[in-house]
Order: sequence, then structure tokens, then C-alpha cells
Amino acid sequence: MALGPVSVVEIDERKARDPENQGARLLAAAPDGAIIVALDERGKALTSPKLADLIAKTRDGGASDMVFLIGGADGHTDQTRRAATHLLSFGPMVWPHALARVMLTEQIYRAVSILGGSPYHRE
Repeated sequence: MALGPVSVVEIDERKARDPENQGARLLAAAPDGAIIVALDERGKALTSPKLADLIAKTRDGGASDMVFLIGGADGHTDQTRRAATHLLSFGPMVWPHALARVMLTEQIYRAVSILGGSPYHRE
């Protein structure tokens, strides 16, 4: 099962201390027509199988790109949240950017494993 190539674009927070500028830069980095998933403490918490379902529905719905946005120290702006197709939460706690990146990467890997029928999810 192919989900297509994966690319990671990271915007250096040190160059964009203004949260409004960060949001604009994150959105500008997303390809046109992309499904945008913003990680936000006010978002919806999903189980790993539900995240896999979201990825599958996006893929099967014909979207060519799905972009996950991790905000800076101040989180996402209202503008960025409104532009997002989905808001995803790792719970009500706030996580450091680097840890959120690792958690997101693992959950995407887990979702792809679930979709591929791998036993990874239950190992």
C-alpha cells in the first residue's frame, strides 16, 4: 500500500517569533489543496485507528497532500486554526515542539502500519 512520498518542511521558529507570521509561513508551506491537520490542544483527540481512518479517507477521497502543522511556543493562531481542515490534539497538556514532532511521527507510522495490516499496532 502506498501513501505516496513523505516530505517534512520545518520552519525555524527563531526566524518567526511573531505567532501571526509563523502561522502564515506554515500555511504558505502547504501545497495548494492540501488537507491541513493542525496539532492544537483544543483539537480532537483520536485513537491510533481513528487517525488511520482519517488518513485513509483523505487518501481515498483523492487529496494528494495531507499536511500536519505543529505550532510554536504560543501554539497556533485563530487564523491558522480556521484554515485547518482538522484540529488534532495529543491531549489537554502542552508538549514541547520536539516531543510533539516525535509523537506525531510515531502516530503516522502507526497509522500507516494499521492501514497496511501490520501487527505493529499491537506489538
